[in-house]
Amino acid sequence: MLQNHSSATEFYLLGFPGSEELHHILFAVFFFFYLVTLMGNTVIIVIVCVDKRLHSPMYFFLGHLSVLEILITTIIVPVMLWGLLLPGMQTMSLTACIAQLFLYLAVGTTEFALLGAMAVDRYVAVCNPLRYNIIMNSRTCNFVVIVSWVFGFLFQIWPVYATFQLTYCKSNVVNNFFCDRGQLLKLSCNNTLFTEFILFLMAVFVLFGSLIPTIVSYTYIISTILKIPSASGRRKAFSTCASHFTCVVIGYGSCLFLYVKPKQTQAAEYNRVVSLMVSVVTPFLNPFIFTLRNDKVLEALRDGVKHCSQLSGTSL
Repeated sequence: MLQNHSSATEFYLLGFPGSEELHHILFAVFFFFYLVTLMGNTVIIVIVCVDKRLHSPMYFFLGHLSVLEILITTIIVPVMLWGLLLPGMQTMSLTACIAQLFLYLAVGTTEFALLGAMAVDRYVAVCNPLRYNIIMNSRTCNFVVIVSWVFGFLFQIWPVYATFQLTYCKSNVVNNFFCDRGQLLKLSCNNTLFTEFILFLMAVFVLFGSLIPTIVSYTYIISTILKIPSASGRRKAFSTCASHFTCVVIGYGSCLFLYVKPKQTQAAEYNRVVSLMVSVVTPFLNPFIFTLRNDKVLEALRDGVKHCSQLSGTSL
C-alpha cells in the first residue's frame, strides 16, 4: 500500500488465484497455447509469402493478421507465464507497464482496422468480382495495411498517456496478470469519471468504426450469395468468407465485453477471463479457423509438407 499523495513507480501483478499446483497446471496449459499460436501463425505467414497461389489480397491481409496475433499474444503471455512460476506477486516497473499497455492496445486497434478492411475485401470479391483485381490492387492493399498499422499506434498514444498521468496512491497491486487499464484506474486516487468516459468513446469509435463496414459488407455479401442459383455456388462463395466471419465474431465479441462500457473499472474476475479470450484463446484459434476452413490454404500446406518431406528424403 502506498502513502497518501505519492504515486507508484512500480506495480505488482496479482495474477491468478489458487495454489502453487494450480499455477503449474495453468503454466503448462498456457505455454502449450502460446507455442501452438506461434507455430500456427508463423506457418500461415510463411506459406502466404512462399506459395504463389496465395499471392492475393485476402491472403496478404491474412499474413498481416497472423503477425498481429503473434505480437498480441507475445506482449501478454510471456509475462503471464513468468508470473505463474513466481511464488509471490510479480513486480513490473512503471516503464514496463506503460510499454505493455500501449503495445497491447495499439496492436489490438490495428487488428480491428485490418479486420474491417478484410470485410470490405470480401465484399468486393463476392459482389464485384469482375473489378476485384482492379480495385484491390497491390497499391491499395499496401496502403490499407500501412494506414491500419499507423492508425493503431497513433490512436492509442493519448489513452495510455492519460492513464499514466493519474496519481496512483491507493495501492500498486494490479488484480490481473498484466497491466490492465481497468484495474489501473481502480488504483487511482483521482476522479476518473471523465477519463473513463473519453476512453469509452474512443473504444466505441475503434470497435464500431470497423464493425459497421463489416456488418454492411456482410449484409451485401449474404444478399448476393442468396441470389446464386446453385447450392454448390452458394457454398463456394460463402466458404471464402466463413473464416473471416468466424474470426470477427470471436474478436469483436470479446472486446465489446471488455472495453465498450462506460465504467472501465469492472470486476477483476470478469476482466481476467475476457482478457484471456483476447490475448490467448483468439490468437490460438485463428490459425485453425483460417486453415481448416480454407481449401487453398490447406492445399498449400499439404504441398509444403510434401515438399519438405521430399527434401529431407533426398538429403538422407
